Amino acid sequence: MAKPVLITVDDDPEVLRALERDLRQQYSERFRVMRANSGASALGALHQLVERRTAVALMLVDQRMPQMSGVELLEQAQPLFPDAKRVLLTAYADTDAAIRAINSAHVDYYLLKPWDPPADRLYPVLDDLLDDWLASFRPPFEGVRVVGHRWSPKSFEVRDFLARHHVPYLWLDVETDAEARRLAAQAMRAEGGEAAAAPGTAPAAAAVPEGTGAAAQDGGTASAPGNGGPPFVPAGRLPVVFFAEGNSLVEPTRAELAERLGLRTRAESRFYDLIIVGGGPAGLAAAVYGASEGLRTLIVERDAAGGQAGTSSRIENYLGFPAGLSGAELARRAVAQAERFGVEILNPQEATGLRREDPYRIVTLSDGSEVSCHALVVATGVSYRKLAVPGIDRLTDAGVYYGAAMTEAMACKGEDVYLVGGANSAGQAAMYFARYARRVVMLVRGDSLFKGMSRYLVDQISQTPNIEVRLHASVAGVHGGEHLEAIDVADASSGAVETVPTRSLFIFIGAEPRTAWLADVVERDAHGFLLAGSDLVRDGKLPAGWNVERQPFLLETSVPGVFVAGDVRHGSIKRVASGVGEGSITVSFVHQHLAHLL
Repeated sequence: MAKPVLITVDDDPEVLRALERDLRQQYSERFRVMRANSGASALGALHQLVERRTAVALMLVDQRMPQMSGVELLEQAQPLFPDAKRVLLTAYADTDAAIRAINSAHVDYYLLKPWDPPADRLYPVLDDLLDDWLASFRPPFEGVRVVGHRWSPKSFEVRDFLARHHVPYLWLDVETDAEARRLAAQAMRAEGGEAAAAPGTAPAAAAVPEGTGAAAQDGGTASAPGNGGPPFVPAGRLPVVFFAEGNSLVEPTRAELAERLGLRTRAESRFYDLIIVGGGPAGLAAAVYGASEGLRTLIVERDAAGGQAGTSSRIENYLGFPAGLSGAELARRAVAQAERFGVEILNPQEATGLRREDPYRIVTLSDGSEVSCHALVVATGVSYRKLAVPGIDRLTDAGVYYGAAMTEAMACKGEDVYLVGGANSAGQAAMYFARYARRVVMLVRGDSLFKGMSRYLVDQISQTPNIEVRLHASVAGVHGGEHLEAIDVADASSGAVETVPTRSLFIFIGAEPRTAWLADVVERDAHGFLLAGSDLVRDGKLPAGWNVERQPFLLETSVPGVFVAGDVRHGSIKRVASGVGEGSITVSFVHQHLAHLL
């Protein structure tokens, strides 16, 4: 974090140098010392510090300056840094003005010239003031900042991407936050003047940083509060992502975010012993066991490591964690474990095709590049099925969400939230959103939660007063303009349809496998799930194209050396533990397949 600033202002060069010298001698280890030779240049520097989110701890200002007195400067600077300590430097004749300034400009102290020796007449006063300031100082957030608005699908996509990649960020909504509008306007100006500068913008700074003799040259300062406010920012140009280094991206793609955050999207090699497509629990387990046993291993993940399980707010029946853990924490631990063994992880990156050139299996990636291997594990999991309701696509990510979308939890505070689904993922989300929402309503088609949900979750839901479960219920319609405003809830037992207001609908229904990229290469069932092992043998006959003298291994697909693990497998058990088990088991079969190639 940048050091908090002490700024001293005086139009007398000799006094200014002496002040800077004394301040640096005593405080340079903890604070950055800046100086300015006029009120105007000091204000310019303060506006730059606002834009850089740098804290100001102390303003030490001379009273007698041309054009702008010390009191006038402190009055104008107070809205920029309201918590900064303000000290007026005066001559004896200005004592009455200094006393009046304690009330008018909220001056904390005044000092008489000369202040020699500083150890007796300067440092004790400033030490007390700075100790008081430090006691209440909360360092500003210095990570990624996302400026957007709640109902922007692009803003949601960026926040979801950052959250799933465990990147801390600060969310600023232009509809409710003046700072968000100011930052967005700043980014527009940097892009080429698409948003006009705010009225009252301060001039470029002429302050001199510590230890230099040159004027600050940053320019592009913020508008002063009370001068008309920030300019209007078109919603179509959001979100804007600001990075700690000071640069920004307007409406970034996932690939642009990945590059800026240092994520790996290109493989280091063209060949690997083992390639795993999918970074959920099954894929991560296969990677850990494969790499730990000496296989050069690559994971290709289209979203973020952890898969669907990584979005679970709480998993309480996973072996070895009696207090439970979040899906994000499980994913973080698994990724760290995989990387420790040398696993290379590409994300966001997507497999778009597969071909066999024996003994190699060649995977085509979304950027057009190819990687090859001797053994491939498909662990792409499943995605939630789209709700077949007219107009719902238009509201997706603008009030309608597929999956937990935990980034929306705080925005739901005090609202009624509706969830569709009756399996564990829906139950876990209901428990999580119940912490924030006024009421959580679960819409379940069946006649009981017990048919698809673990007993511990059913018990927790029944004991949570602000969760309501509606059985035989489904969504029949959605309404809204810019965002979701209401839904139609159909009751199958009575035939009644009720329209209820809500701004948040979360959908947890069905399971669609991500296997279109394997069509015409690997055998699938009617729903797209991959067939493996004994499911491939029909009437004693092996699948077409099977060219090795052995039966398919338990988790091997119709292409020798291509294995499947987790939810994407036909007949799998949709649980995290079973996915981890299948992922680890595949590595045993991979070794046996590789042994046949030698």
